[in-house]
Amino acid sequence: MREDAQRWLLQARRDLENARKTIDISAYEVAAVLAHQSVEKYLKAAGLETKRLRPPATHTLMELSEGLGAPPSILAKLRFLNPDYTVARYPDAANGIPYEVYDRPTAEAKVEAAAEVAQWTESLIRS
Repeated sequence: MREDAQRWLLQARRDLENARKTIDISAYEVAAVLAHQSVEKYLKAAGLETKRLRPPATHTLMELSEGLGAPPSILAKLRFLNPDYTVARYPDAANGIPYEVYDRPTAEAKVEAAAEVAQWTESLIRS
């Protein structure tokens, strides 16, 4: 594996691990942000490894997935996670206070979606 892709992959794994941990301390909006960040890094690793191209400077998950052949189920997860880059961090994007907008079931769903994308991405990188 390319060294740059490996770095993105290692941080993606760490972000997903931390997303899971933050649920246990009721930091649900943080779990959502980390789930998004994890997926973003997984996609950047996959792009580096499979396309041999520098990833675009974007946080838009759909854009990062272009050319990777994501199946519809993965694309649905990306659409579900994409807003959390801003909504989980900024009151004006959340139309409220992010920590009040997110709850445990939502955070768990976000982390589970990220885990499914992670599994797909890891298999893509290995193939």
